[in-house]
Amino acid sequence: MDSRNRSRAVRAKEPLTWDFVRRRNSVERIKNEKQPYDLLEELPELVKTEYEAIDEDDILRLQWWGLYHDKPKIGNFMMRVKIPGGIVTPAQLRTMGEISQRFGENSGEITTRQDIQIHYIRLPVVPEIFQILSNAGLTTAGACGDILRNITGCPVAGIDQEELFDPRPVVQELANFFYGNREYSDLPRKHKWTVSACPYHCNAPEIHDVALIGTFQDGEPGFAVTVGGGLSTVPRIGQSFGVFVRPDEAKEVLRAILDVWSSDLNYRKSRVKARFKFMIDDHGPEAIRERVEKHLGRSLTPLKELPRSVGRTDHMGVHPQKQAGLFYIGFPVFPGLINGEQMIQVAEIAQEHAEDIRFTREQNLILAGVPEERVDEVVKRMEGLGFSLEVNPVRGHSMACTGNPQCNFAVGDTKPRLAALIEHLEQRFGNEIADFRFHLDGCPHACGQHWVGDIGIQGTTVRRDGEKIQAYDLYLRGGLGAKAAIGLPVIRRIPHDELNLRVENLVRAYLNERAGWGSFQDFCIGQTDEQLHQMTQGDLALTAE
Repeated sequence: MDSRNRSRAVRAKEPLTWDFVRRRNSVERIKNEKQPYDLLEELPELVKTEYEAIDEDDILRLQWWGLYHDKPKIGNFMMRVKIPGGIVTPAQLRTMGEISQRFGENSGEITTRQDIQIHYIRLPVVPEIFQILSNAGLTTAGACGDILRNITGCPVAGIDQEELFDPRPVVQELANFFYGNREYSDLPRKHKWTVSACPYHCNAPEIHDVALIGTFQDGEPGFAVTVGGGLSTVPRIGQSFGVFVRPDEAKEVLRAILDVWSSDLNYRKSRVKARFKFMIDDHGPEAIRERVEKHLGRSLTPLKELPRSVGRTDHMGVHPQKQAGLFYIGFPVFPGLINGEQMIQVAEIAQEHAEDIRFTREQNLILAGVPEERVDEVVKRMEGLGFSLEVNPVRGHSMACTGNPQCNFAVGDTKPRLAALIEHLEQRFGNEIADFRFHLDGCPHACGQHWVGDIGIQGTTVRRDGEKIQAYDLYLRGGLGAKAAIGLPVIRRIPHDELNLRVENLVRAYLNERAGWGSFQDFCIGQTDEQLHQMTQGDLALTAE
């Protein structure tokens, strides 16, 4: 046996201990040497340090405070504000807008986790920003890092006429307990929950580590639970946990799930395998349920039937609320960009004519609690800010990640590229593409959820004449809801200047035959990879007008 094989054999026999984990996984070592939340006490001195002199370990710990490097790494940071369920007051939105204007070069974007992100933040101003946010009842704590990320949900929870019951008290209880809780600030990796009673499952429970899905069982409101969903480089659709959880049990059960996962060192020794979905892969939902029940010291109520989505919605447009005389209005914010000035102006409209503002998974916003007699005025004023209802519906349910120029992981343009693609397709097809969902990502991390779009698009590169240029892969056959599935990269490395025409050709092929297929997903499932590839080729010379 050579020396390399002997060393591997020794490592394989070494007991799985915290010491072993911290030697193998540098992030676990960094978290152990200094708890990331403790960095807050050092922040006043840290921000006085020259950016280049700050320890890289502390740069990593800043993620627990919602701060990531902007691109390029020259001292600018993205700051993410953590917003449970995506609901803010007019005063809170104004606060974020003012922070953007004062400290973030007027930048802003709505995330797919119903948060707000602001770019170009410099570290010396961070303590002041944190105090401003705290005074407004907002925080960045736990917005990034190995922690429970923002708890998402249906953006019209508590007001929509079709929801089964109001889940907001559960979301708030979970946020009150877990947000900023040091006991749960050192997870193996990031962890994502969603809680909703929306019959359309607009919050995408299928792609969460744990989802609470509103249902009724024996006449009692509660939640079905799915586990092991997630995207990134190894995507998974969540599986039923087989239990029915009453609202008053939710915190206890979710806490037990976190305890079981977090305490298993097998999911800390490698960052690559540190997500909860890998634990579900390895053992299955039933075995993890047994562990959770043992941890709780009791059995959970068996689920009789997993609820299914009744269709698709983005909650855009004007809708009567369950509260008599009030309406909510969903405004597309395409492609998820809202600057500081717009935040302040939306806050002013909401202060005068609404109750609160909600952010959606598709990176849009909703004004809730608008009196019927004020609806027309609100719609007109929002249109004046650039948020019109008179746009192609495709803009309300297509999304793109941050990407270039801010994200260090992105290899391709995202938001501007999605906007250019949609504008091109609108010119060709008009409202015929209204029901399409285009999801565009700049890298495999899938913040824009390309795995589950009707047409998922991921940035990559390709060589042309010896030069590396931007390119994109097309992911097809994916989707959410009743036919939830992970898409497949069917067409690879399309040069950036061919993307519009290749997608146009594919869309045209479907539109010409849709009567025989129904959904675009069904159409793609019914074709071979080669057939789909040929459809994108079309006659490029003819379509290049």
